Amino acid sequence: MEFQTITYARGAGIARVTLNRPDRLNAINPELLQDLDHACDAVEADAAVRVVTLTAAGRTFCAGADLRAVKELSPDAQRWGAFMGLWHRVFDRIEALPVPVIAGVHGLALAGGLELLLVADLVVADEGAQLGDQHANFGLVAGGGGSQRLPRLIGARRAKELMLLVGWLSAAEALEWGIVNRVVPAGTVVKAVEEMAATLAAGSGSANRTVKALVNRAFDTDLAEGLELERRLVAQHMRSADAAEGLRAFAEKRKPVF
Repeated sequence: MEFQTITYARGAGIARVTLNRPDRLNAINPELLQDLDHACDAVEADAAVRVVTLTAAGRTFCAGADLRAVKELSPDAQRWGAFMGLWHRVFDRIEALPVPVIAGVHGLALAGGLELLLVADLVVADEGAQLGDQHANFGLVAGGGGSQRLPRLIGARRAKELMLLVGWLSAAEALEWGIVNRVVPAGTVVKAVEEMAATLAAGSGSANRTVKALVNRAFDTDLAEGLELERRLVAQHMRSADAAEGLRAFAEKRKPVF
């Protein structure tokens, strides 16, 4: 499979997706979305993939939507609708991938770049990274899922502050607000993402998939439905080879091999 705006590589159970439009600050255009869509195809078709990493080439993670594409497509309602439909479909696919997705952010993650981080399961940030939503500066509104995912992650008041007042967050502030999981020293974000991915890839793929599925559904159901789903999915997991190996390893006082 050939890609124009990303690179894709797989090894040791890790699928590595790298945004690769450094001359455009990895801005999101239709071609980038199509490449991410094909990357999702590759992940879903490969049973050996246990975790996905999402990083970026160049000096920044993602500066948001490519304004050249926005200017070209937005005057035409049909073409704009198709672009945003593709955007939402692809971001939904990334969020719904059966394996964990770890994003590593350096430089800037703005507007659509911030929205891309919101569909990852775990986020590692370079200590010099800056995150924010700049739409209001130009009379625009986040349309790539930010208005719905951001408040679910950090609460309504903080989401409104970031979106209405054009807020910027340092990596440390993003950690405090719960947008990122870890902050690492400058220049080490790819290494930190790789280490986290290796830990997940060495663990139980069945358990990782079950945890992701359950937590992703937690906000879509009431508590009773969520608990019933937990009982059902955990019962399925307990019949897996991974669960059997884990129980054997515990009894034999050794590290499990999944």
